[in-house]
Amino acid sequence: MKADTTMEEIVLNSGDTAWMLASTALVLLMTPGLAFFYGGMVRTKSVLNMMMMSMITMGIVSVLWVIYGFELAFGYKADSPWYGNISFSGLGGIVNDFTNNGGYYPIPVLVFAAFQLMFAIITPALISGAIADRTKFSAWAIFVAIWSTIVYFPVAHWVFAFGNKVGDTVTGTGYLAGKGLEDFAGGTAVHINAGAAGLALAIVLGKRFGFSKGITQPHNVPLTLLGVALLWFGWFGFNAGSAMAANGTAAMAFATTTIASASAMLTWVFFDRINGRKASALGACIGAVVGLVAITPAAGFVSIPKSIFFGFIAAIVSNKMMYWSKLKAIDDTLDVFACQGVGGIMGMLLTAIFAEGENASLLHGGWTVFGHHMAALVLVASFTFFGSLLLYKVANWFIPLRVSEASEHLGLDLSQHNEKF
Repeated sequence: MKADTTMEEIVLNSGDTAWMLASTALVLLMTPGLAFFYGGMVRTKSVLNMMMMSMITMGIVSVLWVIYGFELAFGYKADSPWYGNISFSGLGGIVNDFTNNGGYYPIPVLVFAAFQLMFAIITPALISGAIADRTKFSAWAIFVAIWSTIVYFPVAHWVFAFGNKVGDTVTGTGYLAGKGLEDFAGGTAVHINAGAAGLALAIVLGKRFGFSKGITQPHNVPLTLLGVALLWFGWFGFNAGSAMAANGTAAMAFATTTIASASAMLTWVFFDRINGRKASALGACIGAVVGLVAITPAAGFVSIPKSIFFGFIAAIVSNKMMYWSKLKAIDDTLDVFACQGVGGIMGMLLTAIFAEGENASLLHGGWTVFGHHMAALVLVASFTFFGSLLLYKVANWFIPLRVSEASEHLGLDLSQHNEKF
């Protein structure tokens, strides 16, 4: 990777670097948090398998990121809107380099690479909830490696690569970033991406045995509550860290993140009551996560009062989608599409309407922004959905992704790991 400059030419911004290192650690915590969140909602005999699907993703994606993933997603290459460098660099060439993202934030490239790795890890981990209770562990590992390479790394380039400033020229800008996509922390690359992939896999993998009899009750809600608490905590790094500096934008993203989540949690609980359902702990958990998802693309672009509206709208729409009969007919085990996908879509569209700044959104004169966001939504959702269907076929050639009926009845903890929760 070619960085903007070297240590001899620029002074390290130690405050920003420290904040980014802390944010990186916070985002990493989100994947174990996701493991607890998902683990509490599956059947008792598949808890360890569900959690291991997240944990093994940490290992697989980390190694791929070092070998070629970071270069493919962020390697600066002239006239390359669709992907970065195809290079097996091992990150060795960037240890002493700085990046300032087109001239703004002087931090070590290695810190930026570590921060973005955490996004690359949690995105495929999110998909696992859609195919819980019926997925062969070894096949999942193969799928994660292939999907990250073919889908996530390029999409990350489209959304996150803002180019490398060389003189007066900016090179290597991602396609959607170059078109003016407003995505502060990854609602497109992470949540819409994972939601579309989860829906595709849930469809092709088929329903769990006994699905029609109602087997979706969570076995351990306190475990899910713990997972949400860790996710909420880690999300401060996810969103506020995406400012790439310890500044006012990071502070605003920090505040809007927690307020949107609180708003969505309350809305979900009260909306359930209005519709004749109990005010459940599980509903509060799901609502909080939907709020976090929805504010992600707008965290540093909107005011705190607007973040309340983001959480409110996203919770109602996601709640309606979760109970929509056509979507309920698909065995998306943990409602990944209804929560992650729909939450991400709502956040993306609301960002195009409310983002602050001249010509930044519909309300501020940016009439083309909404169109760009709609086009980005169609592009990413289509690419990921159909790409995931194709990659399912490829992974299935090596090892069938679906476990046998006997293994499912026995439970994935025993059949896949020879362990018991």
